Amino acid sequence: MADELLENKAIVFKVRGEEYTIPIKYVGGIEKMMPITRVPSTEPFIKGVLNLRGVVTPVVDLKQKFHQQDTIYTNQTRIIVIHLDDLSVGLIVEAANDVIDIDYEELKPPPEVVGSKVDDFINGVIKMDKRLLIILDINKVLNKEDVNEFKILEGL
Repeated sequence: MADELLENKAIVFKVRGEEYTIPIKYVGGIEKMMPITRVPSTEPFIKGVLNLRGVVTPVVDLKQKFHQQDTIYTNQTRIIVIHLDDLSVGLIVEAANDVIDIDYEELKPPPEVVGSKVDDFINGVIKMDKRLLIILDINKVLNKEDVNEFKILEGL
């Protein structure tokens, strides 16, 4: 019963001013910014690792991954901790706004934007009231190559 109640819940967050969502079932927590230890010879979007309650957690800057621009940290900047299978990853976002109910039957294909790297990570978009929410596919955001690198980082 509890799983059914969570099935349509999603966390809303911002990257470059746009609102994105991921299903709440993947979210382990939302943290304020904290010290991140840089790891040399990693992709630019991998900001390093942090010690999250005794667990070494790789951290990805979604703005860097999507747009090749670093997130400028403010009081609103958050790290969304994602659990995917046996992997935990922190995602740096400009702000984490709220948790909402999503009717996935309303999902529309993403608009075609020529040359947009973000399109590779999107399941679709949903219009809610006056908001346009971009639904991310977390399995594409954290692709196989990234996951392999994260597992190495977790072992540090």
